Amino acid sequence: MSIDDILAEVERHDCDIVELTGGEPLLQREVYSLMQHLLDRGKTVLVETGGHVSLAEVPPAVHTIMDVKCPRSGEAHTTDWKNLDRLDANDEVKFVINDRVDYDYACDVLRRHAPQDKVAAVLFSPVHGVLDPKTLSEWVLADRLPVRVQLQMHKYIWSPATRGV
Repeated sequence: MSIDDILAEVERHDCDIVELTGGEPLLQREVYSLMQHLLDRGKTVLVETGGHVSLAEVPPAVHTIMDVKCPRSGEAHTTDWKNLDRLDANDEVKFVINDRVDYDYACDVLRRHAPQDKVAAVLFSPVHGVLDPKTLSEWVLADRLPVRVQLQMHKYIWSPATRGV
């Protein structure tokens, strides 16, 4: 699909907010041009990224949601930590948490890198069907963390196995 095709599809839906997600949208070279075209048309643009591809080329007006991979994902080693320095007050950092090991890792990232001091929100999401949201909420409350607990809403609206939503 060309950029013009994508722009036409966005206009067909009369969307003011467009979120680019994936897989990893930043692996597609054309995504940077697409983001700028959407911004030029007055759209609010969000990009959700796994945090392993540099954010340096993301236009400043784009709202970035960076996922910091936790150990149980098997991808914690892939995080480009320089990306945390590229975020600003319009952006968010997200951790998808499987268990106490992931939670403790996320807490350590908060202590070492302090993303909560520069972004709009830090989100802790329990892995759907694995970590009870109540348990995660209790840990956050007990530690008085400056984060929001967020459910993976798409897994409640559609079947957890549904792709492309």
